[in-house]
Amino acid sequence: MIKRTVLVAVLLTSCLSLAEKKTKAGPLPSADELAAITARGRILAEYDVAAWHASDAVVELKPDKTVSPFYIARQTANGWEVAFGRLSESRDRFLIVYQAFQGATPVEFTVKKPDPPVEDHGFYLAAAKAIETASRDFGKPSRAYNTYVLPTESGQLYVYLLPAQTVNGIYPLGGDVRYTITPDGGAIVEKRQMHKTILEFDMNDASKRMTKVESGIHTHVLSSLPEDSDVFYVLSRKPLIPEYIGTMDKKIFVVQVDGTILIGK
Repeated sequence: MIKRTVLVAVLLTSCLSLAEKKTKAGPLPSADELAAITARGRILAEYDVAAWHASDAVVELKPDKTVSPFYIARQTANGWEVAFGRLSESRDRFLIVYQAFQGATPVEFTVKKPDPPVEDHGFYLAAAKAIETASRDFGKPSRAYNTYVLPTESGQLYVYLLPAQTVNGIYPLGGDVRYTITPDGGAIVEKRQMHKTILEFDMNDASKRMTKVESGIHTHVLSSLPEDSDVFYVLSRKPLIPEYIGTMDKKIFVVQVDGTILIGK
């Protein structure tokens, strides 16, 4: 088999040719819009790393998972903190069974098991309810999903449901949703379907077939902008490579390996 390098320009042209030829390019997004998408995507990637390594640290304690079905991360002045716990029977408290605290590096976590469980009436309570609210609307997926909860500047909550990576080297993108939830976690304000179909980028296979994997590429159907999960996807994929995104209104974006978004020409 002849090995080859990815030809991004050719692939992108092929993808965009599938769009309606009469579609006109829409207005370009502002630098602030793109920066906001980058910022949310970066936080999602940090959240994912924190939840992953905190979970590994908790597993070493051989926990009873039935007493802590929720894992929720939040960024503090001292780094990421991940709480594992459950809602109280009265649903007016979040009972923290395990707490993991980030150390000197993003992958170092120490775990505490409070006895009795710590009762939270603030962020963790609202976040757990928000996860329930979003998950109820999303339904039971046919594959593994991860949840992420981020506070918004207005005091509401974003809940993301993203397909989980289950095989090393294979990175899923798509089938993802971002919910905006009321501050108490009880009601959906907005539902944003970011992508429809789940695509899986097999880095292991691509590396075997090509001398050098230069980038990834996909086309947006639901929106004319990159999504928060596009940035998350680029920052999570290893080795790091940019992602080219074509839109139905003939715009081209490039999510770079640091999460910043460029507008192609």
